[in-house]
Amino acid sequence: MADFSAMTEQTHKKDSKTQQNQPYLIVALYHIVSLDSIEDWQQSFKHICAENNLFGTILIAPEGINGTIAGSHQNIENFVSWLYEHPEFEQTQIKYSEEHSCPFHRMKVRLKREIVTMGEPDINPSETKGIYVKPQDWNELISSPDVLVVDTRNDYEVAIGKFSEAVDPNTTSFREFPKWADEFASTQKNTKLTKIAMYCTGGIRCEKSTAYMRKIGFEEVYHLQGGILKYLEEVPAEHSLWQGECFVFDNRVSVDHELQKGNYALCHACRHPLSEAELQSNSYQAGITCPYCITKTTNEQRVRFAERQKQIKLARKRGKKHIGASIKR
Repeated sequence: MADFSAMTEQTHKKDSKTQQNQPYLIVALYHIVSLDSIEDWQQSFKHICAENNLFGTILIAPEGINGTIAGSHQNIENFVSWLYEHPEFEQTQIKYSEEHSCPFHRMKVRLKREIVTMGEPDINPSETKGIYVKPQDWNELISSPDVLVVDTRNDYEVAIGKFSEAVDPNTTSFREFPKWADEFASTQKNTKLTKIAMYCTGGIRCEKSTAYMRKIGFEEVYHLQGGILKYLEEVPAEHSLWQGECFVFDNRVSVDHELQKGNYALCHACRHPLSEAELQSNSYQAGITCPYCITKTTNEQRVRFAERQKQIKLARKRGKKHIGASIKR
């Protein structure tokens, strides 16, 4: 069997020539469902993605699927039709946006223990989770004085955009959320807090965060269905309560209210989003340091990052894309 990554990179080059003036359709998707034989599903997803020249990442676990992919409108339509043909994925949550350049370099279909890692194996969103709230009804809910709004994303995501007055747990990874939730619950024992409204980028983290909140005693927990991306897709800007931009996990870095590429760049040393002002900072060196990591990296790391940045520049001169290893947060 041909190497999957090599095959998709070749088709990407072919697509780039034939679709220069056609925007890519980007799909963020997830579905919580019990899956057997995930290795077989991995092969099926690899095949349909290669067949349609798609790029991005799809994670498959016994608890379901999660991913973001990009391709031509027709090829994405082919993929979604294929997905919905399978009873397991008929209820898959899908959010759409467009971009004139492909936000991914390759296609990856990976097997994982969890499609979003929380580290709480006893949580089962297919059995217990929050109450879905459609984007059109979200404003009314969070404007109610007896509702506490909680942002379940990480601190670097919250920093560039949020719903006004939302509580920020100040987490650096989703694994830290249960600890915050336990501490928060302990402060609410003598209060009359009854309603909690939670949101995240695409909705998947709230499947688990709302389930966890219910597990520790909160009964009326709500969940923005489809997350921020679905809200931005369906709620007109003039009626929106969203402030700022939304961090996304691809080369766009962030999107604005029109779901177009935003104004942030990414520090390729620490993966933190950077504003235009931060890019002008003395602490910023492309691919090496930024204001958020300059005091946290060692000289050895900086030397390694500098060499990687050198290789990226050389690849660009040759008209190629350099795919460096990601730095995990």
